[in-house]
Amino acid sequence: MRKMRKSGIVLFVVTCLMWSCQSEFEKIRTSGDPKLLYKSALTYYEEESYQKAQTLLELVISSYRGQKEAEDIYFKYAYTYYYLENFILSSYYFKNFAQTYPTSDLREDADFMSAYSNYKLSPTFRLDQSYTDKAIEEFQLFVNTHPNSERVEECNTLIDEMREKQELKFFEEGKLYFDLRKYQAAVQVFENLLKDYPDTDRVEEVRYRIINSYFRLAENSVLARKEERYTTVIELSDEYLDRYDASGYRGDVSDIRGNSEKQIKALRNVRY
Repeated sequence: MRKMRKSGIVLFVVTCLMWSCQSEFEKIRTSGDPKLLYKSALTYYEEESYQKAQTLLELVISSYRGQKEAEDIYFKYAYTYYYLENFILSSYYFKNFAQTYPTSDLREDADFMSAYSNYKLSPTFRLDQSYTDKAIEEFQLFVNTHPNSERVEECNTLIDEMREKQELKFFEEGKLYFDLRKYQAAVQVFENLLKDYPDTDRVEEVRYRIINSYFRLAENSVLARKEERYTTVIELSDEYLDRYDASGYRGDVSDIRGNSEKQIKALRNVRY
């Protein structure tokens, strides 16, 4: 009985404290006093109570428009969205800040955070990479706009990381088309990968997969296209064997080349 009574008292006290805190915030929020709202917003911001800070900052933005405090208000307002992990809006408000205050000392940070917010939205390579594209574009713009910034190296590192993700998406997409026996599509994806990422570490494997896809495409082609496509396989194989002496795929490429020659001879014998 005593335990239940103590538990009830504790619950009552906690409830009262919570109500008191909420009541204090509500008093501030509904005060209509811009100075009190701004001061309290800064306090909540420093205490990392970003939702409350955001609410109060939003209320005073219009009151301080055109005044020196407006820049600080808007900048912290953008950051509250970032800290609350609403990266779509944080990117929007950081970009808007940079456009509104182009000569601000905070411009560089805003430009970076707009890009970094999109970086935080960049998903796994298996999903749509629209936000990855935006982040790369904004980081590159940051590097061009602020070439002497200490963050340039970080931007380049993040760009490389995201390009690796995009490259992996292409690579896995090509493999998927191959597994689905859509060999023409596989060739197209792998060739585009080499065009977009000429310095890829996967170059030997990608070229091998192009050869293998072309070979399977030739096997499944109509009779009129077979010799032409087997000839392409031989040309690609010769180029591969000349270029990559130590490749682990040389044996497979040699076998594919040999089989392609046999198929061409067989086709010519049938016609003869």
